[in-house]
Amino acid sequence: MTNERVYKMAFSSVYPLLVQKAERKGRTKSEVDVVICWLTGYDDSGLQEQIMKNIDYETFFSQAPQINPNAAKISGLICGHRVEEIPDPLMQKIRWLDKLVDELAKGKPMEKILRS
Repeated sequence: MTNERVYKMAFSSVYPLLVQKAERKGRTKSEVDVVICWLTGYDDSGLQEQIMKNIDYETFFSQAPQINPNAAKISGLICGHRVEEIPDPLMQKIRWLDKLVDELAKGKPMEKILRS
């Protein structure tokens, strides 16, 4: 799958998959929302509004109020790639989100996920 195809995926179609991944491991939708809001700067209503608008990943991140400055501390492998070494800024943000949800699903404590 090319990056452009990923960028044009509707965030509203990816969001339920992120929630399902976390819920299968005993985490909650609200915890997924906390992680997404921490990364992007959206508040709960802003996140729900973006989901309802059916926007693509590219627009979701370009309209994000502010990417958390601690996002640069996210490291590790996702889909065989080190997230800290991904050269494309948008793909890195997408993979950061994947990594955070993975950590949530694996039972990592929220304070460690949020790099606080």
